[in-house]
Amino acid sequence: MRKIQLIVLLLISAIFIQSCKKDVVTSASTTSDKELSANINGTAWAPDTIAAAITYNAALNTKSFTVQGTADEKRININITLANGTNTNDFTLGNYKVDGTSRVQLTYSTLELIGDTYGYKQVGEVEAGSGSVTITSIDPTKNVITGYYSFTAKKVNYDLNGNIESIEISQILLGTFTNLPYTFSAN
Repeated sequence: MRKIQLIVLLLISAIFIQSCKKDVVTSASTTSDKELSANINGTAWAPDTIAAAITYNAALNTKSFTVQGTADEKRININITLANGTNTNDFTLGNYKVDGTSRVQLTYSTLELIGDTYGYKQVGEVEAGSGSVTITSIDPTKNVITGYYSFTAKKVNYDLNGNIESIEISQILLGTFTNLPYTFSAN
């Protein structure tokens, strides 16, 4: 009987020791470790310079959320303005669509020679219904904000007679901002 108890004890010990080994798990991650990123015309893009802010304007009673990211001679700007803002360092969660007003503005710009100097020039316009930003979370204690965005900018090129010569489409898709630090100011 003692032999059976000893064998059972050894078996249980072996099983216990075997279950303590770490499992090797390989998986593909779809989350980004980038604070701001997008896919611009089919190419992954992540800026090396980012500025984000929430600003309360007491005179206009508005609150704005702005983001600017720049890298590889490309720049993306996001600007959402809410009426009836409050003087707090948070922002209303939700989906904000480009609707033809100045409430939601999304722009894509490229570095170009303008006169004698280089500067960023907006590529096309984002028409109503052609873009949106969704804010999914905000932590006003840590001043970080998370969400996603996408838009299409259309640039119409005309010949000297005013006829359409060509149309350029720029697609900014799968855009994300993840725990993006922001500043808060009130004026």
